[in-house]
Amino acid sequence: MRVFVALLIAVFVTACTAPSTPVIQTAASKSITNRPAPQFGDSDPYEWTARKPWTYAIHGIDVARYQNRIDWEQVRRANVSFAYIKATEGGDHLDERFTENWRAARRAGVLRGAYHYYYFCRTAAEQARWFIRNVPRDAKMLPPVLDIEWNPRSPSCKLRPEPSKVRREMRVFLERISKHYGKRPVIYATPDYYQDNQLWRVSGYDFWLRSVADHPSDRYPGRKWAFWQYTSTGVVPGIEGDADINAFKGSAEQWQAWLAANGVAP
Repeated sequence: MRVFVALLIAVFVTACTAPSTPVIQTAASKSITNRPAPQFGDSDPYEWTARKPWTYAIHGIDVARYQNRIDWEQVRRANVSFAYIKATEGGDHLDERFTENWRAARRAGVLRGAYHYYYFCRTAAEQARWFIRNVPRDAKMLPPVLDIEWNPRSPSCKLRPEPSKVRREMRVFLERISKHYGKRPVIYATPDYYQDNQLWRVSGYDFWLRSVADHPSDRYPGRKWAFWQYTSTGVVPGIEGDADINAFKGSAEQWQAWLAANGVAP
């Protein structure tokens, strides 16, 4: 009888002290907490003096048509934890490989999300409609990303709106995307764009920051961030040529908690 009572007490204590935050366990993440952080090659490596990217546990890629055909099975086996795939640009351009990459990444068990490349000669409302038209809702997808940066190479759009207008347009896009997908989007920014448009004034969204020669804490002082794009010349199995590689700020356990908090279904 004493043994039975002790067992009941142990079960009760375990139930009461278990964490309330759900843990996402996808095909790509079931063993993620037990594996070492990957350290990918780089065709043009940088000698990091501050915290090195591979000290973070979770790494992912972002891809577009420029990566050509991707072997997603190889990508998964290389311990890539997530992929952001270019979907749309402006109000009328769909990346030629989006549908192929979107479907193949899921078949391979790679956790994926879609990003929109902003175009300053279309309204934010138009661009949100275009993204929604082309990116299916999926409970297992990562939060959508607004990739907003200056593009001096554009042959058709040289506009550089005032910072206040930029932030207003960003807000329109972000709010419409958030409402449609039920996930709060992430903002991708480059150092010059961030400074020019005073994006430290933007709150309520996670940031994905490009910084290929410094730690984000040095390049974006005081800015909280979720993702760090640390190279655009990475070497990833399954991708021919250079690849963009990113680190998540946090441990493997924090990654699981972030997925749950952002509505990524298991």
